[in-house]
Amino acid sequence: MKKILDACCGSRMFWFNKQHPDAVYMDIRDFEDTLCDGRKLVVKPDIVADFRDIPFPDETFSLVVFDPPHLLQAGENSWLAKKYGKLGPHWEQDISAGFNECMRVLKPDRTLIFKWNEEQVKLKDLLKVIGHEPLIGNRRSKTHWLVFMKEEGE
Repeated sequence: MKKILDACCGSRMFWFNKQHPDAVYMDIRDFEDTLCDGRKLVVKPDIVADFRDIPFPDETFSLVVFDPPHLLQAGENSWLAKKYGKLGPHWEQDISAGFNECMRVLKPDRTLIFKWNEEQVKLKDLLKVIGHEPLIGNRRSKTHWLVFMKEEGE
């Protein structure tokens, strides 16, 4: 079994090795398109699934990466929506459910890395929704990388 789950891999933008042998890449989307600037966008997950209902047993992974959509306002066919995905009208419930699912499939005392851009939803509002305090993260830019650890019995 692979050790890492990327629960919303998109085009795997931040991965150095986009085919990392220890990673399972999951996304609800599977498509290829050409962006307005001519670049090819490829979203080809290993598993097509919804982060609110991750199809793995409890405590499967040693590392979970959660980079959910962060945009509330983007045209359905805009390059932003294609590249980053788009939040639905019930984004609070969706993100909460997704975070809980990521924690469910994470082994105890292991790490969840959460990426969030606060262009349209502020970090403080996101943290209220997920109800967990990050261990570490950056606070001086609009894109935040947060690290959480699943405690024993959580």
